[in-house]
Amino acid sequence: MEVCLEIEKALKSTICKNLFLVNSNKSQYYLLMLKEHKKFKTKDISKQINSSRLSFGSDEKMLEYLDITPGSVSVLGLMNDHDFKVQLLMDKDLLQDEYLGCHPCINTSSLRIKMKDVFEKILPALHHEPIFVEVKDE
Repeated sequence: MEVCLEIEKALKSTICKNLFLVNSNKSQYYLLMLKEHKKFKTKDISKQINSSRLSFGSDEKMLEYLDITPGSVSVLGLMNDHDFKVQLLMDKDLLQDEYLGCHPCINTSSLRIKMKDVFEKILPALHHEPIFVEVKDE
């Protein structure tokens, strides 16, 4: 995340932590987007979405469902989720930001996208509607 902070400053945008998660019986997968300074607490998020305990999904399932590898996860990976196996979870605080910085499915470059465009153009085109969660500041 240290490198991401440098990119965040250069792009003048919010760089998120993007976590690929799965419930305990491996029947539902999630992509959680949260601000870089926040910590993922499985108990809090699981309760908010009425799910069994969440843990990190496998690299194999990430590749299968999103066609991306660890370190390259971003909301844009949902374009590869043609069977809608991954539910998008977003920290409500992201709504306050004007720009989102993210990887275009590979971590060797980053894009700056208006947050408004994420909600009004990208997610509708990908047919993925986010569930908003509250991730507390530490």
